[in-house]
Amino acid sequence: MDTNLLNNYVLKAIDAYPYELEETVENLNYALSYESNNAYALYLMARLQAEQFGDYEKAKHYYAEALANKMDFQRAYPKYIQVLLDNEDLDEAKKLIDFALTIKGIDKSAIWEKQAQIFEIKQEYKTAIKTLKKAKLFGFNNDFISYIDAEISRNKNKMKSKQKPSKSKAKKKKCRKKKKKTN
Repeated sequence: MDTNLLNNYVLKAIDAYPYELEETVENLNYALSYESNNAYALYLMARLQAEQFGDYEKAKHYYAEALANKMDFQRAYPKYIQVLLDNEDLDEAKKLIDFALTIKGIDKSAIWEKQAQIFEIKQEYKTAIKTLKKAKLFGFNNDFISYIDAEISRNKNKMKSKQKPSKSKAKKKKCRKKKKKTN
């Protein structure tokens, strides 16, 4: 097939997503019928499955296929990792993060932020904060850095609430001790 025609279908799908889903699907189907291993079409199909339909298993399949055809497709890694996190495939996400960090030109700040999400899910807030600080070092725009600061703050708050027993619990413990002493 003519590469220009294939690219036209992929570009039309990119342009239509996420506002014109019918047009997106139509153009992706045309593109994939001409070249079933087109990494960008597979990537966009994976996004469609995850973001619009919530079908993480199909999304994982399309992301894996896209990366099998173009392993240095930097744009796919953060989205694929997020799908793995949303699907609670933490071990698989960790392996993909480790590999993604070796890809030349990848947005390391986004990958480190995904690593921090794993730690947060596991309630390892201190490690999550350290990882977020690493992500911040690789951030090169103020919006991302502000976002990371908010993530750090949220993890600190979670860490505090996990460490400190509530006042009512502390009072209950004191009351129990007093009752035991009087008995």
